[in-house]
Amino acid sequence: MCRNIKTLFNFEPPATELEIRDASLQFVRKLSGFSVPSKANKAAFEQAIEAVATAARALIASLVTHAEPRNREVEAVKARATALARFGEPTKLV
Repeated sequence: MCRNIKTLFNFEPPATELEIRDASLQFVRKLSGFSVPSKANKAAFEQAIEAVATAARALIASLVTHAEPRNREVEAVKARATALARFGEPTKLV
């Protein structure tokens, strides 16, 4: 599950609210062991997602770097190249 959490710091344009929420959701899913909480746990699950998102926003806002911001498209190309080297060509479904 956590392999879906992407680095959010030092990108141009900055991370969106949706990206922060998605990363927070994945983190809470990993910690809880639930991909979908029961009705009894839904409120606690949502509260945890918001708490993690708030902490993530604060962390990203407080970090400092002198490195140039990364480009999302370049990073996506690198990730595809790594996946290709690791897993080979994807099979095409007919």
